[in-house]
Amino acid sequence: MAKPSLARYTEDTSPAQVYLRLLNYTKRYWHFFLLGVVGFALYASTQTAFAKLMEYIITAVDNHDSSARLMIPAAVMVIFFVRGGGSFLGNYSFSYVARNVIHALRTEMFSKLLVLPKSEFDQVSSGHLISKFTYDVEQVSAAAVDSLKVVVREGLTVVGLLAFLIYTDWKLSLIFFAITPFIALVISFASKRFRVVNKRIQDSVGDVTHVASEAINGQAEIKTYGGEIYENQRFFDVSYYNLRQSMKLVLASAISVPVIQLLVALAISVLVWVALGVMAENTTAGQFAAYITAASMLAKPIRQLTQVNTGIQRGVAACYSIFALLDAEPEDDQGQQCLERAQGGIAFEGINFSYGDERVLEDVSFQIEAGQTVAIVGRSGSGKSTLVNLLLRFYQPDSGSISIDHVPVSELKLDNLRDQFALVSQKIMLFNDTLSHNIAYGKMAASDEAQIIEAAKAANAWEFIESLPEGLETRLEQDGSNLSGGQRQRIALARAFLKDAPILILDEATSALDNESERKIQSALDAIMRGRTTIVIAHRLSTIETADKILVLDTGRVVEQGSHRELLEQGGHYAQLYKMQFSDCE
Repeated sequence: MAKPSLARYTEDTSPAQVYLRLLNYTKRYWHFFLLGVVGFALYASTQTAFAKLMEYIITAVDNHDSSARLMIPAAVMVIFFVRGGGSFLGNYSFSYVARNVIHALRTEMFSKLLVLPKSEFDQVSSGHLISKFTYDVEQVSAAAVDSLKVVVREGLTVVGLLAFLIYTDWKLSLIFFAITPFIALVISFASKRFRVVNKRIQDSVGDVTHVASEAINGQAEIKTYGGEIYENQRFFDVSYYNLRQSMKLVLASAISVPVIQLLVALAISVLVWVALGVMAENTTAGQFAAYITAASMLAKPIRQLTQVNTGIQRGVAACYSIFALLDAEPEDDQGQQCLERAQGGIAFEGINFSYGDERVLEDVSFQIEAGQTVAIVGRSGSGKSTLVNLLLRFYQPDSGSISIDHVPVSELKLDNLRDQFALVSQKIMLFNDTLSHNIAYGKMAASDEAQIIEAAKAANAWEFIESLPEGLETRLEQDGSNLSGGQRQRIALARAFLKDAPILILDEATSALDNESERKIQSALDAIMRGRTTIVIAHRLSTIETADKILVLDTGRVVEQGSHRELLEQGGHYAQLYKMQFSDCE
């Protein structure tokens, strides 16, 4: 069996490459991105305008310029109007890009999720997968757009103010450029630390989601077996680990930002000290005030630029998680052949299969003739459900071949292969939708109401559906919790009836039915099984006595096969299982 690829996104990929790949998602919204840049450019220009306005105010006061009484208030209003308009345009445009990037990533991840091989889901908990759609993708957005918004807005502000300072006195302004290498060193060191800690935070969020999800789904078991204290401690441990890692991130950010700000403050202090000694002799009071104002205004945007590194590194760390999912290998679907409607002949030849290092099936060979009903029995863990998973190509065998109507399943297109099957498993999956949509699910969505009702009647489900106030339009709660176990099972059977596939798989399909419901539905099962190949996985051997053939699995091998009577006469594994169940019923 192939190893899972979800955790295999190349760790040696540089953060710069990861970030550039992320920025590619903003390309399709380039016009909004450009509008945002224009908006923040207008915003940044007002900062320089304020510094220039200081020069005009002081000069006007020195020269007793009466026109300034009208011009200065007008200039203030214009500056604030441009500042507000630019801020709105920039924030809205960048937020539009950010939310669309989140939407694009989520939909792409979900699409990939639907085509991943089943082996991936066996290796990764649902909590960690869900956290990718909730926590990780929000962090990615912060890096792709929110942090970039600060970089553009404050970066343009810094550029504008520095341009003003250089224009006024370029030699004096070189002091700011002298501190750049020191700031770069601090940011480089902090970035590495941020990425490491953020990776731990992402994993811990997945653990929190996973433990909470298990507690919600297993509430009956927790309360019955008194697991409250254990689950409380378990959740406390994963949440506390998340807390510790989050505080490490806060600590790293809290140290790096003041260090950078101290360097900036030092540069501004030196600049002011020098300016007071040099410029005061050669410039007017207005020019000097404008220069000092511009220099002091640099502190805020530089501070915000230093803080943005935390968000970028958090997002880059999340990118590794997101892209690991997006780059995971989908199900192998290289088949080119299609069956219009299978006759139903199935052959397993020399099948070997392992979960990791554990051998599950060993040299399994058998044939099922078209239209036969074949039951597969055996102790728990003998490999019964694995045979079905291999037949539907949820897994790939290590060796051997499986064929339908003499066509290897590996040569069939996946959609076409699975179109040949209807599956009712022991674990019923119902969706938070109407009963109608749960029965006419997927490709059967175009079925009319008459067909749905016919399938419901065939599954002995119409009687209880008809009694519901909204009938087929009744909306099911999570996992169909507003239905009984037997009702849920019959909805799943109705779904299988409606599909009318040539091969039917019943994996403990009547396990949730009481004796009366089972008797009622057995005649319907006999009807749908007639004329099609049926594979029945059963623990209750009394339900498969009429099967054409019974396969007995033990430790991954087919140890016996034959009819019910033949296997009883042999006195082997099947006879022992049958006697054990018979004695349990007495």
